[in-house]
Formats: sequence, structure tokens, C-alpha cells
Amino acid sequence: MDAERLDGISEPLLTWFRAHARRLPWRDDPRPYYVWVSEIMLQQTRVEAVKPFFARFIRALPDVAALAACPEDQLLKLWEGLGYYNRVRNMQKAAQIAVDRYAGELPHTCEELLLLPGIGSYTAGAVASIAYGQAVPAVDGNVLRVISRICGSRQDIGKQSVKKEFERIVGKIIPPDQAGAFNQALMELGATVCLPNGQPDCSACPLRNVCYARENGCQTELPVKAEKKARRIEKRTVLVVRDSERALIGRRSDKGLLAGLYELPNVPGYLSQEEALAYVRGLQFSPIRIQKLPAAKHIFSHVEWKMQGYMVLVEDRKAKTQDMPSDQMLLFIEPERTEQEYPVPAAFAAYTKYLSIRLGQEKYTDL
Repeated sequence: MDAERLDGISEPLLTWFRAHARRLPWRDDPRPYYVWVSEIMLQQTRVEAVKPFFARFIRALPDVAALAACPEDQLLKLWEGLGYYNRVRNMQKAAQIAVDRYAGELPHTCEELLLLPGIGSYTAGAVASIAYGQAVPAVDGNVLRVISRICGSRQDIGKQSVKKEFERIVGKIIPPDQAGAFNQALMELGATVCLPNGQPDCSACPLRNVCYARENGCQTELPVKAEKKARRIEKRTVLVVRDSERALIGRRSDKGLLAGLYELPNVPGYLSQEEALAYVRGLQFSPIRIQKLPAAKHIFSHVEWKMQGYMVLVEDRKAKTQDMPSDQMLLFIEPERTEQEYPVPAAFAAYTKYLSIRLGQEKYTDL
């Protein structure tokens, strides 16, 4: 890797950034809390998709203290549609520590930020540099790609040791008086010009004259990242159980995948219509008719659900949790209440539409 190619990139990079930086709410007002929330939301989510989530989250929880005190169902509902719900749980744990130890503010140093739950080297570097002006690196996937192409590195960017090396290299070239702008400029370049999964727009790049990948025509070969293991496939049957006014949802256990969230009833494997009806009767409902729904799938990081669904219309009843099997946490309520109050993961989006329930981003398209 030719790290000397990075010498002198700060001036052209910052000049380009001043002219081309996107207007973002957390960039217009880079208070530590806003930077932190946005960076956690942006992990594996596009900027344009994050904007409405960020606006709603900040309106509901405007500061660290509000986040620390938020009831869990409300917190998860605010995060609905972003996935990786442990991230927001860790945010709340970190907020509670900040309230107890730092008077409701995020700590100012990278070292102290790293001690908080859910904050790794990238997030700590982003908050410390953007919000507090510390000259520390913030190396995300965009930065790894930019540096790999400029320096001609063929090291696997999925390895933690490689990321640490890149952090060390970037740390040497950060201008002390413009650390936050420099880190954001590298990230912005990767997000808008030095693009992944295809040909980058080299003609628009302010660093094209020092880039190894452009010189050697190997932009699509870099960065190098080992392929992930194949996801485990799980077959599931999802049931939309409703009467004329209410629909059935259940709360998942507090451990494991989608812990503590609400879901449509579902079971492993593919049920026949007769088996699905028997299952619904076992929940103390009286089915009237059943309709097969289109197949759907949802991809998690390590698991892929392949789902088949049924809509089951049942006789009207005033169902209460205690009327149902004691080993299941079930609610039979109006779909409007589910949309407003209960966090349901996007895994069930293909079937919640049959209850006219919008999840996550779908609810914010008018913002």
C-alpha cells in the first residue's frame, strides 16, 4: 500500500467538500447528540432514508436526558424500520450513563466515548472530531474504500487489523484545526463520488490525480473484502388473524432475534391450510375463512426468512391476553393502535399491509 499518495490531499479534499457537501440536519447543527444519533442511524442505512427517522426521533427525544428516560416500547417504535434494534437499546444505555456520570452530556474525548455501550472506534471518532473538534480518525466503509483505491491497497477491509491500520494512516494526515470537516469530506467523497459496487465517478473526484486505482484502471477491483458466509435459510408461516375490528399481534421474547418487538403470529416451517386453522383454533379463536397470501422473504445479517402467509378471518370477540395460551404474549387490538403504539419489525411488512398498517419509513414519506 502506497500511503505516501495521501500526502497533501487535505487541501483539495476540503475545497471540494466546501463546494459539494450535502445539506444534512445533523451537519447544519453538529451538536454532539445529533451527530451521535445520526451516525448510529446511518450504519447500513442510506442518508436519504435516515432523514425522516432522524427528524422524528429528535422531535420525540431532543436530548440525552430524554433518550435515557424513554419507555422501551416508545423507543423501539421510534426506531421501527431501521433494524438492528440493539443499537438503539445500547444508545439508551449510553444515554443513562451520560446522565449519571457526565451531567447529561456525551463525554468530550474519544477514549471516554469508547467506554459507552454501542460506541466503537468509528462512532467515537465521528462524535469527537465533528462535535468536539478532536483530531482523531473516523474510518467507516466509505473511508476504507477511498483509501484503498487511492493507495492501491489489496488488504481485506473486513479485517479489524486492516481497519486499525487505516485509522493510524488517516490519523497522521488529519489537519488539527479542521478535523471534523476532513473526516466528513472523506466520508462524503466515498458516499457520492468514489462509489461502491460499480464504476466510481473519477472525473468528479478532487483526488483523481493521486489515485492508484484510477491510474491502473482497477477501480472495480478495490477495495478487497472477503465474501460473507451464506445466510441460513429459515421457512416460516405468518398468520394475519383478524375479525371485523381487531387483529392479533404478539410480543417476542426478550432474547434472540428481534427481541422484545411485536410481530404477527408465525411458526417455523410451512403449514397447510388445515394446520394453520388448527393453530388459530389453539389460540382460542373461531375461524370463519382462510385465504392464502403471496410468499415473501426478509433478509437479516445472518438469516433469511422465506415466508408463506394466510389471512384468517375469525368470529368477532372481545379477546384478552388472559383468554389465550399462557405461554404466549398476545394482544388482539385495533390495527391503528398497532401502527401508533407497538414496534413491529420490517420483516413482517409484506403482511402488515393486509391490516393497512404502515411500518417504519412508509409512515414518513410525507415529511
